[in-house]
Amino acid sequence: MSRTALSGFAVDIGGTKTAAARITGGTLAEQLVVPTDGAAGLEAQLAQIETLLTRLGHGAGDTLGVAVTGRVSDDGRWFAVNAGTLSAIDGVPLGAALRARFGAAGCCNDAAAAALAEARFGAGQGAANFVYLTVSTGVGGGIVLNDRLVQSANGLAGHLGFMTSPEGQDICGSGRRGTVESVAGGRAIAAAAQAAGHPGADARAVFETAAGGAPWAEAIVARAARAIAGLCADTAAMLGAERIAIGGSIGLAPGFIDRVAAQLDAEPALFRVPLVKATLGADGPLLGALAHMSGENTK
Repeated sequence: MSRTALSGFAVDIGGTKTAAARITGGTLAEQLVVPTDGAAGLEAQLAQIETLLTRLGHGAGDTLGVAVTGRVSDDGRWFAVNAGTLSAIDGVPLGAALRARFGAAGCCNDAAAAALAEARFGAGQGAANFVYLTVSTGVGGGIVLNDRLVQSANGLAGHLGFMTSPEGQDICGSGRRGTVESVAGGRAIAAAAQAAGHPGADARAVFETAAGGAPWAEAIVARAARAIAGLCADTAAMLGAERIAIGGSIGLAPGFIDRVAAQLDAEPALFRVPLVKATLGADGPLLGALAHMSGENTK
């Protein structure tokens, strides 16, 4: 499927915001963004989706793809992975509820959707084995092998931030100790700043302070870059990744990919997978959710 053949509606439910879009010819013709209610259960989430879609002109029979943060099992059940995010979502039947309410609808993980979109329409074009890595509040990802998005029955495939890192010691939102997310995610960076005596400094402030040359902030950012570089080398070993696209607010922070690349250069040549910036930004999960619903992963 070419991008211009992609038309319908898409929703992306993240931990902090929910976006909905009407997509025409592969272009987001209209988009709405509202805060996500982290305490809302399935029915309230569906009501929010319906409100947004009504405003966008969704009608009976229109194709709808929905991307969500967390795990989506192969039978369409939705699980929040990070503790404290979407606290009322624990195995709810999202797929069945979407079909009952909207008709031609399907759902998938948001990073997996972004990976599919980048592979087909963005930074992953031309790479049969491609990994999308998002570094933001948490660390997530999606995997495309032999031109197909990798999915698993339990929906855990692609949650790359939950792999362990030599840099990690703390427990991340998944409950695992010493993960990449526990070092490089936004929550972890803010926690590291507090431990260094700078309470209230979020990831953005840490990066800005590091750019100004403050040693404490530089150490935190460098540690995050090492963790991401190690993860990139691991994906080369496990998956034969030909290219990795990095996105997310931290992943695309000025200079961060260059830091990761510099750390990756210290690895043996076999593990130095090329790194690129993700090109689709916040449009990726929306385009990917619709593409997934439209059967693009059958390529």
